[in-house]
Amino acid sequence: MSEEANPFESLQSQVDDAAEYLDVGDDVIERLKHPERVLETNLTVELDDGSLERFTAFRSQFNGDRGPYKGGIRYHPNVTRDEVTALSGWMVYKCAVVDIPFGGGKGGIVVDPTEYSDSEIERLTRAFAKELRPFIGEDKDIPAPDVNTGQREMNWIKDTYETLENTTEPGVITGKALDSGGSEGRVEATGRSTIIAAREAFDYLGRDLSDATVAIQGYGNAGWIAAKLVEDRGADVVAVSDSSGAIYNADGFDARDVKAFKNETGTVSGYSEANEEFTNEELLTLDVDLLIPAALENAIDADLAEDVSADVISEAANGPLTPAADEVLATEDVLIIPDILANAGGVTVSYFEWVQNRQRFYWSEEKVNEELEGIIVDGFDALTDAYEKHDLETLRQAAYIVAIQRVVDSFEEAGSFP
Repeated sequence: MSEEANPFESLQSQVDDAAEYLDVGDDVIERLKHPERVLETNLTVELDDGSLERFTAFRSQFNGDRGPYKGGIRYHPNVTRDEVTALSGWMVYKCAVVDIPFGGGKGGIVVDPTEYSDSEIERLTRAFAKELRPFIGEDKDIPAPDVNTGQREMNWIKDTYETLENTTEPGVITGKALDSGGSEGRVEATGRSTIIAAREAFDYLGRDLSDATVAIQGYGNAGWIAAKLVEDRGADVVAVSDSSGAIYNADGFDARDVKAFKNETGTVSGYSEANEEFTNEELLTLDVDLLIPAALENAIDADLAEDVSADVISEAANGPLTPAADEVLATEDVLIIPDILANAGGVTVSYFEWVQNRQRFYWSEEKVNEELEGIIVDGFDALTDAYEKHDLETLRQAAYIVAIQRVVDSFEEAGSFP
C-alpha cells in the first residue's frame, strides 16, 4: 500500500463531508468529531514462566447521546489510540444509521495473542476487565468481541466484572457464549448483514444477487459466513483470501469446503480446487459483480482503487477504503455499501442480546434473523432515500447524513447541562 491513512482523520473527513448537506452548526459538528474520553492503561501480567510483561490497552467512549457506549475489544499488535478512537466514532454512526439506542465505544490491547498461552491471555483479559470495571456496565458501556477476541474473552470479562461487583449482570457485555447469556444468531450476524445489504443493493440496481460472481478478502468469521450465505443465495464465490494470500476459481468454490480446509491447515492457500493463487491486493481488483472486503482497515487506497473492477462493494470490515479511495471510486460506476450499514449486523444482534439479557427472556435464531433482516432493510432504504434526496455521489455520504442527523437530534433534544 502506498497510502497509510490515519483512521481517526478518515472518520473526521467523513463527518465533514456529510455535514455540508446538513443544517447543523460547525460547533456541533466539531463536537461529533472527537471522543468524550479515552482510557489508556498499562496492564502488567504475570506470564507462565513467572516473569512480568507490560501491555498497553485503550478504551474510547466516543459519544453517548443516543445511549450506552457500545463497541468491541480487539487484540492486535497494531492497535493504536487513533485506531481505537476512530473505531469508536464509527460505532456511534453505525448504531445511529440502523437506529438502535447505543452510542459508540471501542477498546483494544497491543498484543499478538498467538505468542501467548491461553492462561496468559486469560490473565491479560481479566486485568483489562479490572481496569474497565468503573467505566462499563449495562447502562454505561457494553463491550463486545472484535479482532482476535470472541466468546471466551467476553465470558472472562463478564465473570471478572460480576465477581468484583458481587452481582449478576449478563448485559455488561455481549458476544457471550449461549450458556453465559449470549444470543442465537450472533456469530453469523456480521456476515449476514453484509449479504442482506448486498442483496438490497442488487435489487436497487435492478439486478439479481443469485447471478453474481463474488470475491471476498478475508476468510475469518465475517468473510466465511458471508461466503456461505451468498453461496446459499445462488451466487458464485470465485475468490477468497486470508493473510497467506488469495485463491481463485472462475467456476466458484464450495465455501464450506474451503472453510474446512482452512480449519485443518490454518490457511486457504494450497486449496486443491484453486486454479490460481495471488495476493490480497490482486483479489481486490478482480472483475467481479460483488467484492466483500472483510479484513482490516485501509485495504483499498487511492492507487489500488484505480484498478478496482467490481460493480458493488459491501464492506464487511471497518474502514476498508481510505477517503482518497472513496473519491476515486465515486467517479466510477461502483456502488459501495458503507461499513456502518453493511457490517452493522454484529452490533444489531449485540443489541438484541442486551435486550434479552435485561428481560431474562431469550429469542429463537429465527426471530433474531427476522428482526435483523428488518433493521438492515430499513437502514438501506433510509440511505437510498437520502442518496436520492441530496443527489449524492456515494451511499457513504448518505449514511453519515442519516446517522449524524439522528445523533444531533438526540443531543439537541436533551438540551445543555452545565
